Parts: sequence; structure tokens; C-alpha cells
Amino acid sequence: MTRRALAIPPESMQDWLRLAVWEIWMGMLVCGALSVGTRLIATARDHIVTGYDFTNCYAARPIVQPCERVAYKAGAMNVVFNAWCGMLLVAVGAWLLWELWTAVAPKPITDDFLKLLDDSFGRNWRRPRTWPWARVGWAYGFPLLGAASAVCAALLVSAVIASSRPAKAPIVHVDTSQRFRQVQ
Repeated sequence: MTRRALAIPPESMQDWLRLAVWEIWMGMLVCGALSVGTRLIATARDHIVTGYDFTNCYAARPIVQPCERVAYKAGAMNVVFNAWCGMLLVAVGAWLLWELWTAVAPKPITDDFLKLLDDSFGRNWRRPRTWPWARVGWAYGFPLLGAASAVCAALLVSAVIASSRPAKAPIVHVDTSQRFRQVQ
């Protein structure tokens, strides 16, 4: 199967459909890569495991022993690995955004006089009215729709999963300790 280039702006209904499906899919991929990557980075520190040792804390009263509670800490490499994977996913999301931008690049100007006119009067970056708003729309219009649909699908799936779990009965804590003192 041969791949066909995207036509910007689309000329037929089939071109519109191909552009919309491709850009919505790219929006879903960008949203997924950025959300999973930032989640991995944000929760990387949660993977440190700390082991506690309370054996010396409850010794007999006459001899006071030091109470060293932390026995070991592990998981530093897990934190680094999760943060690295998160940064790679964020980089993939940025790369996909750049691919969307370059996919709708205008055709280069080949005429020397038109190139001189474009270099002289084509764009003033200090004035937003001269910015390439049409290119922004072509590059990120449908991907925003894809990202929004990916977020909605993720929220719907999480709501279905959360509602399908049986409700846990609340755990009641009853204090059963008693104190006795000598009556005088």
C-alpha cells in the first residue's frame, strides 16, 4: 500500500476525512504521551521503599537502647528509571507536535522575486496579525479534538472502573485499652 501525502487544504471529502482521522489520531497520541510522561515524572518519588525496624524501640526499661527505626531505603534506581521514561515520553509528545507542525508546512517559494518580497514583507513577529494562524489551525485543530476525545475516553473508562468496584464497608477502630491505677 502506497502512502499518499496529506493535502493542505483538503480538496475532496476523502482528503478531509483522511486529514481529520490522521490528526485526531496524532492528537490522541500526543495527549497520551504527555499525560503518561508527566505522571511518571510526578510520581517517581513514590517508588522509594523504606523498611522500618522497631525491635530496639520496645526494650526493657532499665536499659535504654537506641531506637533506630529506618532499616533500609531502596528504589532510587526505580525513581531514576521512571523519571527517565517520563522524560522520554514528554520528548515523544514534543516530537509529535513538531511533526504536526511540519506536516502542514507551506510549499517553498521558488521564484526569487517572490522570495525577496516574502522575506521583506511576509511576517513581522511583533504583530500577531501577521502570524501564520491558518497553519496553526491546520496543524493543531483536529489534534485538539483528538486530545479532548482521549481525555474523555480515559475519564469514562476510569468512571466505569470506579463504579464497578464493590463498596468497602468502613473500618471502625475501637480503642480497647484500659488504664488501672491504685486507689488511695
